Amino acid sequence: MNELEKCMAGEYYNCHDKIFIEFKTQTRELLQAYNALAYEQKEEKVNILKRLFGRIGTNVSVGLPFICDYGRNIYLGNNVSVNMNCTFVDCNEIIIGDNVLIASNVQLYTAAHPVELSERLTPDWHPGREEYFCRTYALPIKIGNGCWLGGGVIVLPGVTIGDGCVIGAGSVVTKDIPPNSLAVGNPCRVIRKINEEI
Repeated sequence: MNELEKCMAGEYYNCHDKIFIEFKTQTRELLQAYNALAYEQKEEKVNILKRLFGRIGTNVSVGLPFICDYGRNIYLGNNVSVNMNCTFVDCNEIIIGDNVLIASNVQLYTAAHPVELSERLTPDWHPGREEYFCRTYALPIKIGNGCWLGGGVIVLPGVTIGDGCVIGAGSVVTKDIPPNSLAVGNPCRVIRKINEEI
């Protein structure tokens, strides 16, 4: 299994492998061009996003500036609005459904490191070794149809947010949120069900 396959499988991988460096180089060039565009250059923006993302639906808006690792692992549905200053660390897949609002300063993180130091450090690592000193893994993030993530929300690796959810501003989502939930806080917790009349 190569490093890219390990990454997508949620296993430890070398995030400094040359394949990831090549992807990041391509992505940085696209992001530099994207973030330099004027607000009204909608056609140019869509053209770059089609090259950057794994999939982009219709009626999608991504505010400036926007930051991501690779872009190729981001899949956006139809009618998606991503406001300014968002960061998507897409080492694994970030799948966003239809009719989704993502407010300013939202951060979606698929990559993580083990909590225990003995697991986090790369075995037999020493300063002359080319491999990165700590282990990295990545898990997908899924955001369902009809969701709204408030300003400054942080979503951690492996989280699924169900259809119709609203995540309150400043929340840190550490575990799955069931469909049609209003959830807030750090860590984010469901406070009530919503959309019951639909």
